[in-house]
Order: sequence, then C-alpha cells, then structure tokens
Amino acid sequence: MNRRKTKIIFTIGPASDSQEKLRALIREGVDICRINMAHAPREALAGIVSRVREAGEAEGRDIAVMVDIKGPEIRTGEVENPLQLKEGDLLDFACIEGADEKGEVPLVQVNYPGLINDLDEGSSILVDNGLLRFKVLRKTESRLQCKVEIGGKMGSRRHINLPGTRVSLPALTDKDRKDIESSIAAGVDFFAQSFVREPEDVEMFRRFLSEKKSSAKIIAKIEDQQAITNLDDIIRASDGLMVARGDLGIECPYEDLPVIQKRAVQTCIRLLKPVIVATHMLESMIENPVPTRAEVSDISYAVGERTDAIMLSGETTVGKYPLGCVRVFKRIAETTERQDDGATRVDLELKSPKSKLVRSAARLAEDIEGAVVVVFTRAGNLPQIVSSLRPLRTPIFAFTDQPSLVPQMRLIRGVEPFLIDFAEDREKTIQDAFSMLIDRKVVDPSVWAVLITSVLRKEGLVDGLQLRRLNT
Repeated sequence: MNRRKTKIIFTIGPASDSQEKLRALIREGVDICRINMAHAPREALAGIVSRVREAGEAEGRDIAVMVDIKGPEIRTGEVENPLQLKEGDLLDFACIEGADEKGEVPLVQVNYPGLINDLDEGSSILVDNGLLRFKVLRKTESRLQCKVEIGGKMGSRRHINLPGTRVSLPALTDKDRKDIESSIAAGVDFFAQSFVREPEDVEMFRRFLSEKKSSAKIIAKIEDQQAITNLDDIIRASDGLMVARGDLGIECPYEDLPVIQKRAVQTCIRLLKPVIVATHMLESMIENPVPTRAEVSDISYAVGERTDAIMLSGETTVGKYPLGCVRVFKRIAETTERQDDGATRVDLELKSPKSKLVRSAARLAEDIEGAVVVVFTRAGNLPQIVSSLRPLRTPIFAFTDQPSLVPQMRLIRGVEPFLIDFAEDREKTIQDAFSMLIDRKVVDPSVWAVLITSVLRKEGLVDGLQLRRLNT
C-alpha cells in the first residue's frame, strides 16, 4: 500500500470525467475529487458524484467528493465589443442598473451595487485576475470614475478584485444555497466555501448544513486580506482550510504569498485542522507533458511544509495530461517526504488528557522502527491529532464503523481509513482490524502496532495505550 502521506485532490472536468479516466486516477492514488460549481451545472451534479462512487467501488477504494461552492463574486457586465485600454485612459464603472447613458468616457456595468459604497477615492480595482488595474478618481451616485493604471483588452463578464477593501457581499448567494441542497442530496463529503472573510461566514454555512441534516465537512477558502486578518478564528470555526492562491495572489502583494501560505499551513497544524494548498501548481501541464522547474520547487515546498493535501484544478478539468499531473504530484511528494528529517510537533493545542495520551502514542511509534499507529474512532478526532503531530515515518491506520467518516478521513495527512464493525468485545474489534491489515497486505504481520484504546473497567472506560505485534 502507498506510504505517501500528502493527499492529492483533483478537479473533475471534461478531461477526467469518463469512467475509464476516473478509475485510472483512483488507481494512481488520488484521494479526493473536487467539483467546481463555478463551472459544473447543478443538474449534472448527482451523475458526477455517482460516477465517482462507482469508479471507487470498482477500484476498491472509496475516495471523497468535495463540492467547491462558487460564493459571491463581483464581475463586469457585457460589453458590445472588447475595449482596448491603455495607461492614462478614463473609464466609468456603473454600479446601478440603467446607468448606461452614452458619454465621452466608456462605461462598463458591474453586478454589485454596493461597490460604490465599499470603495473610496484612490482605491484600486483589479479586473481579469489583475491583468487590468484602475484607480478610482471620483464617485457619483451611480458611477465610479476611474483612470487606467495597467491597460489591456477588457471583454465581457471579467472578474473583479478589490485589494484591501472590505466588501459587504453575503457569504452565500441564492445559487450557492441551491447548489448546496443538490450536493447534500447527492451525498458529498466536503464543501469548500469560497471567499470566507470571517468566522461568522463559516458558522452561517454550518447552521445551513445543520438545518439540512448534513454531516459534510466545511473547508474554508482564504482568498483576500480580510481572511488573513481573521485567519486563526476562521480555522477554528471550520473543519479545514484551503489556501486558494489564485485570488489570494491578486488581493495580496505577491511577495507576501509564500509567507501567508506558510503561516496558514503551520497554524492549521497547530490547531489540529487539515490544510490544502491549491491553485496554479502545475499550470504549465495543461498544455505540456512535463512541469516547469519552478512548479516542481513550488510543489516540493508545499509538501515540505507538511501540508495535508495539494490540489489540481484546470490541470485535470481541461488539461491534456490529467493522469500525468497526478504522477508528477506523487513523485515529488514521495521524494520530498523521504528527505523530511523534522521532529514530531510539540506546539499543538492539546488540552485534554486523552489528546496528550495520543501524543505519547505517536512518539512511542516513532521510537520503534517500522511501527504503526492503529486508532479506533467514531468522529475522526483521534486520527487528526496523531496526524497533526506529523510523525515522520509512522503510518496511521484509522478504523471506524461510520461509513461517512471513511472518505472524510481521506483528507487527513498520513491517515489510511478503514470501515469495520465495532464488536461489543473490544479485543475482537482489535483482532478484526489486525486481520484486515494482514489480509490486505497493508503491512508486514510482524510489525509493532501502537494502539490507542479504551478498556472497560468497573469504573467505566479507561483510556490507554497498547504495544502489540499484528500477528499476536
């Protein structure tokens, strides 16, 4: 069985959505399939999830499904002909419907009426992923009168970023709510929540999921400066974090991006939450069969930080080499992990006696060559603690009787989850778990296993550690 600790997420699209390609990707070792609702039609969602589940069943490996909710966004409207803009030109953004009277200065509609209140004179407006830049000169009741600072061609429905500006958009749109309801009906495992700015955004999403009786996990995507300001609280409110480097690299100075990524990864580990590094990781392989040297270094840096997962976007939706991209991820991750000589983490927020017992288990397994950690869980908390300690070369095998938890644990670094029936006799459950590992040739039967267990005594359940060989 694969000993790679870093998990791989791929985004499904025309280049990867056939049953044959899905099965090939699962055989190659992907852990999570992402569905991007910015592009995927809602009516196709149930069919996509079904195909992923069928492919996983056929390959004997149930991968997780994550739906990436589009979230609120600010875009320009339609333009009759693309505008050719150069530095110093003037352009008006109309923030109110109907403000389209002709004038000497070109006018472009914006889909967010609140923009005129959120921006001040002197503010910057970035369009089309930062390729175009404007400075607000004046404000009227319906328009932002701007000067072009970086010119180029502006087409219709271009994405707008507002670096350093606090916007008043809702956390979820009507489209998002409908997409979430369809996703719940399809039985997805994770939601990636776009443009999270504060913990209240996540808490509102969680209330909505609770009302719909969904146990799906929430991954908060950080994409602007406001999210960075509230980073710790957002991580605590969510079930995990995605460092969405696309918008983040536009909203923040690009030289700050590696620092932000490092802080996000390290904070998630410390707070016992999984973290994903995403966007532009193998962008060149959308067209080319091999990565650039810069991309190789970028991926290796993320893996070396001990992130939980790395993600492919356009590379597997429309790229020419989706399977090749996964292989590149694997090779870099495995090589980088072999060179990791860092210590087990000691700065985690471990407050309960049981969590400190788990830390002792991880250290014990590290001290015994070839040892593994075996955890029994119904909520996934214990495997997450072991993983967050980042033991270097210790596999973590998590057994649960909750079917929904198996794919959700696919996101946790270094954890291999298994579904098992929990017997009333705890020793039988342990022996069944050992038999499963041996029968599937997961590990050698002679290895030592460090078990995190609960033993029934007269006074109730007592937490403890056991050190046993699998074949005894």
